[in-house]
Amino acid sequence: MFCVLVFIGLAGAAQAAPNLLVFGDSLSAAYGMPRESGWVTLLERRLQTGKADYQVINASVSGETTAGGLTRLPALLAAHKPRLLILALGANDGLRGLPLHQTARNLEAMVALAQKSGAKVLLVGMRLPPNYGAAYTSKFQNLFSEVANRKKIPLVPFLLQDIASQRSNFQADGLHPTAQAQPLLLETVWSELAVLLNRAR
Repeated sequence: MFCVLVFIGLAGAAQAAPNLLVFGDSLSAAYGMPRESGWVTLLERRLQTGKADYQVINASVSGETTAGGLTRLPALLAAHKPRLLILALGANDGLRGLPLHQTARNLEAMVALAQKSGAKVLLVGMRLPPNYGAAYTSKFQNLFSEVANRKKIPLVPFLLQDIASQRSNFQADGLHPTAQAQPLLLETVWSELAVLLNRAR
């Protein structure tokens, strides 16, 4: 009986779906709308519809910075042991005008932690409004590609690339996308994620 129970338990463990961890800020936490309307939930539905064997865990927190993310990530990696990590932090660093070398260092540290845990990483970049000054906004935009190149990971250059030009895609604050814009965010992420999903099989 003991051997039978052990066999059943091992079979169940072998069938458990690997985890995909989304680690971002309010743009990934469905700010200002029902959580089920956000692009991360839409991603989960797409994976289920396509019969991709992943459990999506959304650990995004509104207002999160890369420093806060670096503090939280080790426990999440230990608890969920993700096969894939979508790292979508940095926007709040830029909006607060934080030193960009710190942002880059924090992102690289999170990538290293994830890779050490066995996860493949997709980095999602952001851009800032022009009122932050040309020099800062340019350096902020470039830091994501620089991190991706140094860590040899895929990059979504700009999460909002398909909606940024239309004010109607944003809520009243002008920063957070509407529920109607969420499918476009998913498509932007999916363009790189689909490749990574194939590699992670």
